[in-house]
Amino acid sequence: MLLKDRVAVITGGSSGIGRGICLEFAREGARVVVADVQEAPKRGKYHEQETATPTVTEVKKLGAKGLFVPVDISDEAGVRGLVERTVQHFGGLDILVNNAGIHIPGSSQELSVADWDRVVGLNLRGIFLATKFAVPHLKRSKIGRIINIASIHAFGGGGGPAYAPAKAGVVNLTRDTAVELGRDNITVNAICPGYIETAIQDYLTPEQIEACRSRTPLPRLGLPKDIGRASVFLASEDAGWITGVALTVDGGWRARVG
Repeated sequence: MLLKDRVAVITGGSSGIGRGICLEFAREGARVVVADVQEAPKRGKYHEQETATPTVTEVKKLGAKGLFVPVDISDEAGVRGLVERTVQHFGGLDILVNNAGIHIPGSSQELSVADWDRVVGLNLRGIFLATKFAVPHLKRSKIGRIINIASIHAFGGGGGPAYAPAKAGVVNLTRDTAVELGRDNITVNAICPGYIETAIQDYLTPEQIEACRSRTPLPRLGLPKDIGRASVFLASEDAGWITGVALTVDGGWRARVG
């Protein structure tokens, strides 16, 4: 097992990519803290239609230890409490996966200022908060890891005036934090997913989803497990000399020109 007995916090772990990461960490022997605003998983119109059981239930079915902690990742006191409860329950912290995020569609003229603040607050500020409070404990770990979930939208426009800039900020925050924590032997990396089959895609139409499928060179769309396995690699000793990178996991989406 690549992550045996390591304590991992995964924000946004109840559904989608976060759930996929939790389950793959559990398969590799980690002790998993599922942090989310709600324990029940989201169910989508197009994807994750049959998802019903809480992530912690599935973690325990895999023989791993799990804990659910309710938290709004954009709330400073809540994030501090998440880290404190994790350390109290499991005795330490080895891995932080900053996955929680939202997307609210709309152009610069359609998106309200309040919604812009909400997207950036959760997608970028939340990562800063979780990192800030986790780092003192990660420094005590023999193998400290931070993994930030960004997006291929970090590399170009088209994701909206809040989501894409926030994800670009995540990539650069990853680099900055990697430089800061390198001397502490803590690696900090980002994963930039392409289209992943999760309930968050409900705002799209079937035609838009098919267009994404057609543009992806590999013959399928991504699954939460794909991001989970990439996260396992970055959290493992195999990635011990990799830090400050933004790993694209997109089925080849960004490989195309035009």
